[in-house]
Amino acid sequence: MAQLAGGLAHEIRNPLSTLSLNLDLLAEDFQEPETPRERRAGARIERLKHEARRLQDILENFLRFARLQDLRIAPTDLNAVVEELCDFYEPQASTRGVVVRTHFAAGLPRLRLDADAFKQAVLNLMLNAEHAMPDGGELILTTRRDGDEVVLDVVDTGCGIPEDVAAKIFDPFFSTRKGGTGLGLPTTRNIVLAHGGSIEVQSVPNRGSRFSVRLPAA
Repeated sequence: MAQLAGGLAHEIRNPLSTLSLNLDLLAEDFQEPETPRERRAGARIERLKHEARRLQDILENFLRFARLQDLRIAPTDLNAVVEELCDFYEPQASTRGVVVRTHFAAGLPRLRLDADAFKQAVLNLMLNAEHAMPDGGELILTTRRDGDEVVLDVVDTGCGIPEDVAAKIFDPFFSTRKGGTGLGLPTTRNIVLAHGGSIEVQSVPNRGSRFSVRLPAA
């Protein structure tokens, strides 16, 4: 799978980059349209540029899903990782009317994590929550100890997930969002599994969802 992904990336990325570059150059010729025909052409070029960017995003998401790189594991403070990620994400959240809250359990053991990969996994959950709250809401991240596991809960007050959809959300390329790649949550699941953990979702329609990431405490 990883070798196939790398080959596909090489075959697609180069012509896609050439396409994007030529669209940028072509757009420069229509920056000051003088006729309706030129305005229509300029608008079409902008749509093509948007689609080229979307293809690039799909490619990068596919690579991230298929080529989970060798993890660089080190003893890691989970609370510190989540707090740093929340600080990074909060400006974007505020523009969407989303209030980010955190509740960190004290005295948690350091976990064996690849901090960068794990941040990507959690960020995918946060972005998923954001999409579930188009009118704003609360995003709550909580850490806790549960026996031999440490748990990170990512809770939103969004629209919730129907039961039939919840059964498919970790399937590659499944998405209910227009323009979504359907790879964010599967990538998160792959990263969590690579750390020896598990992920589950509980949801109530029109009330919100809870994603629980469970990681071995030792």
